[in-house]
Amino acid sequence: VDISALPLDDEATFELLGRGDTVGVFQLESAGMRDVLRKMKPDAFEDIIALVALYRPGPMENIPRYIDCKKGNLEPDYMHESLQGILEETYGVTIYQEQVMQIAQTLSGYSLGEADLLRRAMGKKIKSEMDAQKVRFIDGATEKGVNKQQAALIFDQVESFAGYGFNKSHAAAYALISYQTAWLKANHPVAFYAASMSLDFERTDKLNSFKQDAARHDIEVLTPDVNRSKVQFSIDGNKIYYALAAIRNVGSQSMKALQAEREANGPFADVFDFARRTAGIGLNRRLMEHLVAAGAFDAMEPDRAKLKAGIDILLGEANIALSDRQSQQENLFDEVDVAESVVLPEALAPWSAMDRLAHEFDALGFFLTGHPLDDY
Repeated sequence: VDISALPLDDEATFELLGRGDTVGVFQLESAGMRDVLRKMKPDAFEDIIALVALYRPGPMENIPRYIDCKKGNLEPDYMHESLQGILEETYGVTIYQEQVMQIAQTLSGYSLGEADLLRRAMGKKIKSEMDAQKVRFIDGATEKGVNKQQAALIFDQVESFAGYGFNKSHAAAYALISYQTAWLKANHPVAFYAASMSLDFERTDKLNSFKQDAARHDIEVLTPDVNRSKVQFSIDGNKIYYALAAIRNVGSQSMKALQAEREANGPFADVFDFARRTAGIGLNRRLMEHLVAAGAFDAMEPDRAKLKAGIDILLGEANIALSDRQSQQENLFDEVDVAESVVLPEALAPWSAMDRLAHEFDALGFFLTGHPLDDY
């Protein structure tokens, strides 16, 4: 994907925006913004620019008018026939600082330099400056044949906006990133969620929000797996493997070393093989407990309670393997499969569904494989 060369008329992107399906979309993901998107049904890039500029305290009161004029329920008010070309794009609503400058140029004969001074004066709201500008504006307009009363009315309307006006160039730059992220979500949703979750891997509230939104699009976020997951969130078809580094208290560096070991020497055969081969990554009780609770060993040993009860045995095996490697000493029984002689103890009792979810919540910061209220 060449992000700088996306078509700005992508149908799927505008359908997504019109549904308010914008969790994870830059600038457009708040509940209020999603509500406005559903009402507006944007169908052009200019609509996104306008929305970015309007959705702030002050200009927000113009949003209903913009939508009504866009839908044809209300006639746009261009204030004067000479201003139609300037205000047509925004349905008669003055949104941008550039429009203030163009209105002053067109209606009152301001130079560009003068128009910029007017814009700054309106933003600062200094009364003496504004009084002087009003005289200049009305005089210039009447010289061009505009009725004096109408010119005064236009100045007042422009002034009421200009105090909180947004410059279009700024809004357009924001809107482009909004459009690009919406395009990615509409056209490559699985990759979009994986990338978004990798970006926010330390914020469990965001991860939970993305996981729930992905589920609404029939995209499943799978539990982490020491043999399949990567340090960051990764893709398997229409599924996303949970990132190893996003598990609490495991450390990104340790998970990078784990992934490097697996890629260099193949998948881990079982939990004992895992313990022996990853002994040097900083294995400790807390790290192992969180890997177990997150479900990272489920493919090898689905009984998480049994695995947690055997962590000391696994750490013992890891210490022996590490000690052997450090001393470069051949084990007397190297040719014998010692894995046969070491087994995990049976847990006193398997975890209930609620226990399993509670431990998972501790490890991930939210419920991934279910929810305590699912039965209800």
